[in-house]
Amino acid sequence: MVDEVVEVTDDHAIGTTEEGGVTAKTTFIIDFDNTLVRTEGLEELATIALADHPERAALLGRIKTINDEGLDGKISVQESLHRRLELFRPHRDHLEPLVEVLKKKISPSFRRNRSFFAEHRDRTVIVTNGFIEYVAPVVAELGIPRSQVYANRFEYSADGNIVGFDHDLPLAAGDGKVAQVRALTLDAPVCVLGSGVSDLRIREAGVADRFVAYTETMASDAVLAHADDTAADFDEFLEKQGLPRALSFPKAKIRVILLEGVHEDAAKAFAEEGYSVEQVPGSPGPDVLRKLLAEASILGVRSKTELTAPLLAEARRLLVVGSFCIGTDRLDLDACSQRGVAVFNAPYSNTRSVVELTLAETIMLMRDVPSKNTGMHAGHWRKSATGAHEVRGKRLGIVGYGNIGSQLSVLAESLGMRVFYYDIVEKLALGNATKCRSLSELLEISDAVSVHVDGRPENRGLFGANEFGRMRDGAVFLNLSRGFVVDMTALRAALESGRLKGAAIDVFPDEPPDSDETFESDLRGLPMVILTPHIGGSTTEAQHNIAAFVSERIIQYINTGDTSGSVNIPNIQLPAVQGFHRFLHVHENVPGVLAKINGTLGDNGINIEGQYLKTNEAIGYVITDVDRRYDDAVIKKLRRIDGTIRFRVLY
Repeated sequence: MVDEVVEVTDDHAIGTTEEGGVTAKTTFIIDFDNTLVRTEGLEELATIALADHPERAALLGRIKTINDEGLDGKISVQESLHRRLELFRPHRDHLEPLVEVLKKKISPSFRRNRSFFAEHRDRTVIVTNGFIEYVAPVVAELGIPRSQVYANRFEYSADGNIVGFDHDLPLAAGDGKVAQVRALTLDAPVCVLGSGVSDLRIREAGVADRFVAYTETMASDAVLAHADDTAADFDEFLEKQGLPRALSFPKAKIRVILLEGVHEDAAKAFAEEGYSVEQVPGSPGPDVLRKLLAEASILGVRSKTELTAPLLAEARRLLVVGSFCIGTDRLDLDACSQRGVAVFNAPYSNTRSVVELTLAETIMLMRDVPSKNTGMHAGHWRKSATGAHEVRGKRLGIVGYGNIGSQLSVLAESLGMRVFYYDIVEKLALGNATKCRSLSELLEISDAVSVHVDGRPENRGLFGANEFGRMRDGAVFLNLSRGFVVDMTALRAALESGRLKGAAIDVFPDEPPDSDETFESDLRGLPMVILTPHIGGSTTEAQHNIAAFVSERIIQYINTGDTSGSVNIPNIQLPAVQGFHRFLHVHENVPGVLAKINGTLGDNGINIEGQYLKTNEAIGYVITDVDRRYDDAVIKKLRRIDGTIRFRVLY
């Protein structure tokens, strides 16, 4: 999906490839358990059969252990089957619910490549140590006929209990898969795709030419050590064999790096989509980050990681950066745009969390809670109403009336506060809030001032000695926006002089990169100051919402090219790719690029199904949906158009 890679289109005939050695007559032997389905059939049968057994958990554990020993070649497949069936007694009636379970666990990468099985039905064979009774109806979902399935067969008692398996079938013998494939007397090259030692043995016995270890569900070291190649999903297998596939790029080859403790829900969302996910604690230094970026397609950060132009220049595969917070201050957005790297953030997801903390701290400051709390810990009982006030009827001044400031306005008013706000952009007042004409006007009338501005450079040093000097005597000050907004030395002076009653600060000009470093600030030790470690948006609910929102935006961009919500790429909302190929072209915003794109398509006889264009001051984004039949040479021509930053093909 990166601009340096030419992606294969799905109209190519199968031919010999340098990497896979696959020819038009190759027969594909595909395993069932832990390959075509993301589970082991007999284990699922045991789960159903033992549903009401008092020792269910222990028995399932023993069954899994025996199965693992068989997969690793420590015991024979036949011994594995016998020992497992002895631990539970399934019935014929358990097979129907088993089939329904297994259908739901067919790997998505197999499902989306059903056309492969339709096109190569005569050359695709399922060979499994599982049982025909459940394997055949499951693979029928992919259009694979029963005649192409080779599996074991259960034996039943008169009352329908499963008591064993048919020992006369080739698969029931020692090295059963080898015996079965040998019995097929295939005269064409044979490629095996599977996850266990029994699959590897087919190639080692000389009845197959190639073995590819399938690692989507499990990865055995004993198998990987001797495999000719690996595939994390069926898309990657097809790509490596030079075969047509449903996706332009295998999802398993999209590597996601999540830093700084990004919520687990994001990792789950990416993994469920089929991407390869790595979670890295904390914010690594430039050298470590550079190594991580070398293979990353998607980078997830929060508020500590700095992504500079030099780092981006070496991130050749990087497509997207997800900022799992509101701010993007530490990301070089211009450099991202110049590299065609889309950036997504979460402008709304933690709004409520920040607002609730702001209100809580406002109430605590008005009630003189910080100094009373300090006194109590020191053993002093100072029960007094002096200096303690309700927030009802007090004037709250909000600097910055964006997503957070406006929601704070609504909730503060519901507590009976009188709300005033100031913003450099014209904003509609919510409820009974009153807009101030200047920052000075707001400061002079407010009992509490709360700052909620963005990270633009002109907000640096917004509050200094002059601004604190304009505030009312005894007012309180809160900053949960950006650390560089406030001159901390000036704030300390205003607090020590008694001009300000108290302050609550959640963000700082210099924040420790991790929990091991000592936090330093001019405000430490002051009795009426609440200091929190940048936790305004750090609630379980907020992190869950952020993880869901940002991961969804990124997945949509990867899968469809949709840039809705991107902070640096022109926003275009796109439908899913259906029945055509989609060309995504990010380019410098210079005249003539669209004409060159369409000229190239026209010269090559490519019909346009739909086209979308949007630009900003720096770059343009053109999406063109085209008929699937075209010569790959056109891709190279589109990449070579002057001003091209990044080009991708989706299908």
